Amino acid sequence: MKYCYDCGTKLIEKYLEGEGMIPYCENCQQYRFPIFNTAVSMEVLNPAQDKVILIQQYGRKQNILVAGYVNRGESAEQAVIREVKEELGLDVGQLRFNKSQFFAGSNTLMINFSCVATSEDLSGKTDEVDFVRWYTFEEAREHVLHHSLAEKFLLHCLDRVPHQEKI
Repeated sequence: MKYCYDCGTKLIEKYLEGEGMIPYCENCQQYRFPIFNTAVSMEVLNPAQDKVILIQQYGRKQNILVAGYVNRGESAEQAVIREVKEELGLDVGQLRFNKSQFFAGSNTLMINFSCVATSEDLSGKTDEVDFVRWYTFEEAREHVLHHSLAEKFLLHCLDRVPHQEKI
């Protein structure tokens, strides 16, 4: 962030006790901490926890994870449940945090979860999703968009599955 989001003045770096060097607006006399979007992405597992959903959206033929922005006043966990219902018509019975990573392309902190759908019925898919399919874990490794954040999250999740109890 180079300019104040309130007045547009170019920010300077100023020391703040306990925080270090922080962008500062001399005009507003306020420290300006970073502002970014927050979104969730999730590996949606079937009830048996041996398949995962990949989707395609926005006319692109790339397989990615279900994802969406966290609404104001909503927890990340609530966003997971809402997004899975909104996009796929599925209810979520269980969920677990996996990892997070900042995505500079959309100035977004992505928070990744694994969740377990209460059924495998994909007939509730909405127009937000162009294509949806259950994949075995091995198929998902092959078909997810390579060199993407979706792949990074998926592989992190799948590499943990054999070494732990189900969600």
